[in-house]
Amino acid sequence: MQSRITNPAGLFPDAMQALLALSSAVEKTGLSPILSGLVHLRISQVNGCSVCVDLGWRQLKKAGEKDERLFAVSAWHDAPYFTEGERAALALAEAATRVADRPDPVPDDVWNEAALHFSERELAALTLSIALTNVWNRLNITTRQVAGEWLKSAAAKEWAENHAIAS
Repeated sequence: MQSRITNPAGLFPDAMQALLALSSAVEKTGLSPILSGLVHLRISQVNGCSVCVDLGWRQLKKAGEKDERLFAVSAWHDAPYFTEGERAALALAEAATRVADRPDPVPDDVWNEAALHFSERELAALTLSIALTNVWNRLNITTRQVAGEWLKSAAAKEWAENHAIAS
């Protein structure tokens, strides 16, 4: 497998810096890194972004996540390993990712369930995290970035050291 082109954000330093700044801002919100990681992994699975699935499980594993939860993220609806708050976040992430799948992409019941578990600031952080993951997924999918290739670069090694990613 070979990518079509270099990741577009990598070709434009200002774009990459903007995306990394948004990522840093989301990390500083206080949203649980495990929750954010589970949401990132699920969105990436839904979108079929092999690069982000690869990075996602590595990040969660380095953060101490258990294998049974990593393996069950794609079946979170039926797996007993997730809290009610995590389920609400995963449901919100799926709804906000699959916006073309139904007339009301993020129905009130999905939002209201998330609002039972998260403050307004946490919902804002979660929403930004969902949007950012979707941006990365779309860049990687469109240009057919190859899972594992980015991890070999010097930039990835530097980024990974600052973001708890296992290489």
